[in-house]
Order: sequence, then structure tokens, then C-alpha cells
Amino acid sequence: MSKSVQSNSAVLVHFTLKLDDGSTAESTRNNGKPALFRLGDGSLSEGLEQHLLGLKEGDKTTFALEPDAAFGVSSPDLIQYFSRREFMDAGEPEIGAIMLFTAMDGSEMPGVIREINGDSITVDFNHPLAGHTVHFDIEVLEVEPALEA
Repeated sequence: MSKSVQSNSAVLVHFTLKLDDGSTAESTRNNGKPALFRLGDGSLSEGLEQHLLGLKEGDKTTFALEPDAAFGVSSPDLIQYFSRREFMDAGEPEIGAIMLFTAMDGSEMPGVIREINGDSITVDFNHPLAGHTVHFDIEVLEVEPALEA
């Protein structure tokens, strides 16, 4: 009898993540390397975990998650404006480029260059898939119950 995904399970899956226009945002199938997730550790959205619960090894499922259940809605607070002078050391940025920025606490945050207008550069720190409905195609390869600490 195959194991089913529980609220604290480690689960090995192949997945494809697509946008509404059918374009593939990410897929483990491209490189043949499945992803290992642990439910309940905060790395997955609650909506995604709910769709995985109860699945068994070998199960395949497809479903869509609205932005608020997936990567969140795009927040205007996470769009910031910088002076071009602040990019002198990094070179000339290109629209669409992802760059790492150092936060006040020393951690690094990725930001996408959205616009360059004269001396002003617009950087978006939202998750790249924020604001998008995402479509999952998931195959459960293996389920292992979480080990007691």
C-alpha cells in the first residue's frame, strides 16, 4: 500500500508550473531532477499544500491557484526607485534583468529592473510570479513521513 501525503510529509515530485497564457514558468521535468518539499515547513503556500494532501505515490494532478493562494498579489510597496548613480559599480542595468540588492539587515534580495527613465531606475522586489494565476501539473514520485526530531 503506497503512502499518502500528510501535513508533515516529505514529498518528492515532478512539477510543471504554467501561467494563464500557457507559458512554462518552471518545470522539474526539463532537467530530470524532481523537487523535494516538506509540508508544514513554510516553504509552500497553504493552497499548494492543500492540493498535495492525500495524494499517493504515482498520483498525478493538475490545478490552478489564484494569486492570493500562490505567490501573493503584487504590492506597490515592493516597487522602489533608485538613482542611476547607485548602479555605477554594477554597470548599466537592462530592463528585465534580475539583480541582487543588499537589505538594511545585510540579507540579499532579488529585484527585477522594470523601467529606466533618465536618472531613475524602477526596481520590483515582488516575487516574479506575484499577481499571476499559476497552473500546476504535479506527479508524486515518493512520499516519506517526517522523521521525529
